[in-house]
Amino acid sequence: MADRSFWHRRKVLVTGHTGFMGGWLSGYLLRHGADVTGYALSPPTTPSFFEATSLGERLTASVIGDIRDREALSGALAAARPGIVFHLAAQPLVRRAHAEPHLTFETNVMGTVNLLEAVRSCGSVRAVVVVTTDKVYRNTNQIRPYRENDPLGGREPYSASKAAAEIVLEAYRHAYLGSLKADDSGIGLAAIRAGNIFGGGDWGGDRLVPDAIRSFSAGAALVLRNPGFTRPWQHVLTPLPGYLTLAERLCDSPSAYSEGWNFGPPVDDCRPVSELAGMVRRTWGGEARIEIKPDSGIFEEQLLTLDSSKAAHRLDWQPAWTLETAIARTVEWYKAFDQGVDMWALSQAQCAEVMGEPR
Repeated sequence: MADRSFWHRRKVLVTGHTGFMGGWLSGYLLRHGADVTGYALSPPTTPSFFEATSLGERLTASVIGDIRDREALSGALAAARPGIVFHLAAQPLVRRAHAEPHLTFETNVMGTVNLLEAVRSCGSVRAVVVVTTDKVYRNTNQIRPYRENDPLGGREPYSASKAAAEIVLEAYRHAYLGSLKADDSGIGLAAIRAGNIFGGGDWGGDRLVPDAIRSFSAGAALVLRNPGFTRPWQHVLTPLPGYLTLAERLCDSPSAYSEGWNFGPPVDDCRPVSELAGMVRRTWGGEARIEIKPDSGIFEEQLLTLDSSKAAHRLDWQPAWTLETAIARTVEWYKAFDQGVDMWALSQAQCAEVMGEPR
């Protein structure tokens, strides 16, 4: 569990704070007492978690800017003077990456280069955590879950861009930022490879749970294009205690923790798309229904599972919620939003639950 005293008034910069995961991470950091500055494009959807929770009003600063704009990004870091940076700004959609590969590589690869260049010129930073994806591994559809020492790769633009971003991170570790120095005088640099996340406040396109919520809310059928594909599903809050713990360790011992880290659910919670969709349908209730229309239009890996034992052993991280609980909290969030509930209060209550506090 993260140390709240460590985070109290700690200056943190989050790129991608207007997005789904960046928004939840920012709210979770605020729950720990951190001073959070965000840097991102305007919210990618309407509605959005960012707008539903009025997150921008709660941050030390909310800077609207493009990760591809090196000068603006450097200016944001210089103004914020953060001790820790979480980098989540990205083009995160597989199908959009297929349609717009140039944008995807420019954002995910050169955006990471721009961030690390900004860090080089900002003397306050002690740790950088770059959130990539479980799809960075060279996928052979093996049964064994992927471990951090497995080779990276990518057979479609999204996964390739994320694997390339990790190679950039490794180059900066060795060439510039010194996170591997034995005397721990460098900046800690780590990559997080998280399983497929879902949760309240995600309205992104071509994502299973948001597609399900949109369909069920409208009384339409959820259409599944790849029902047999297996993914490591987890609630967006589940890995966040591990993220914060990793950042703490990077500040204290960068040479020991500057590497890749998996954060995924137990193997039993790696379920086919059809099974997760069925669980969401049953939890939603009513006359929610599902249709299967296979789509082989673009290439996607069929089987992805993660071995997160390193995070369990070295960071004492364990998923706080089962898949069933994760789905229940997700449906709770969307139904509350439709009812006009205070979504900041509900989101913070869910953060508190993951932190072991009473709601």
